[in-house]
Amino acid sequence: MLYDWIKALHVISVIAWMAGMFYLPRLYVYHVDAAKGSVQSETFKVMERRLLRAIIDPAMSASWIFGLTLAWLGDHWLQPWFMAKFTLVLAMSGLHGFYARWRRQFAEDANTHSAKFYRVMNEVPTLLMVGIVILVIVKPF
Repeated sequence: MLYDWIKALHVISVIAWMAGMFYLPRLYVYHVDAAKGSVQSETFKVMERRLLRAIIDPAMSASWIFGLTLAWLGDHWLQPWFMAKFTLVLAMSGLHGFYARWRRQFAEDANTHSAKFYRVMNEVPTLLMVGIVILVIVKPF
């Protein structure tokens, strides 16, 4: 019973994390076109900070806590599908770190990337998520 509750909390936190990971780079796409110091730019800064700090960061932390708990309770550590999934989750966490760094650059009016760059980066979490879900559900190896 405890395992099922932890799994439910893990899925909820992953959904929240992914929602933020899909939305934040989309905000960056629009923020690039806003003039520095404009009301629009300042609004984007607030939205980006709140999204990252209030949703994405806590959801990622919860995903890790519940996910590692499930791995421990289910003794999945050495299973090949789990090691591959773990690698993709590490990559997602690294991407999260880049998103946070880019948010700080926007906050300092120091963005150096184009809207096209952020459009491409908006697709990366989708690819990682697809791989993670396939590994967890199908367990191909």
